[in-house]
Amino acid sequence: MRWRMRRAGPDDASALSLVASASFLETYATELAGADIVAHCLKNTGVELFTRWTTDPSTVVTIAEHEPGHAPIGYTVLTAPDFPIDTRPTDIELRRIYILAQMQGTGLGKALMARAREDAAAIGRERILLGVYEHNYRAHAFYERQGFTRIGERRFAVGAATYTDPVYARGV
Repeated sequence: MRWRMRRAGPDDASALSLVASASFLETYATELAGADIVAHCLKNTGVELFTRWTTDPSTVVTIAEHEPGHAPIGYTVLTAPDFPIDTRPTDIELRRIYILAQMQGTGLGKALMARAREDAAAIGRERILLGVYEHNYRAHAFYERQGFTRIGERRFAVGAATYTDPVYARGV
């Protein structure tokens, strides 16, 4: 598989929203109630959110596109940390790192992670934090292979269900 990665802008908001909803549905269709998935996606993966992120100078959004054709296949979002744990001024949160299921195992996840680390370092951040669904063991294993360690936890709600998700960290 061939892909390209680039900094996303406001014109990419619709494509980012589409990948966000699709990958959330792919990942959680067998884990969460359908109505909860739809409500979550409508609230947390909309075009408006990605427009806001791509125009915020303190947020870095990277889009991955399939070559040729430039169809969106993944993305990352680096933002100010939003965790119920002590954070440092030089921390940044990898709020999202999503790829479509057909891209798993191609190296795209590793490439997006490497790009996120480069982007974080370029803006003077020293540590990346991320939260992950407590039952997404494949993601846990990926982050641990990437050098992340657990440093805490947070409560995260999807629909009526609340989960206790681990928070991971690693230096850039």
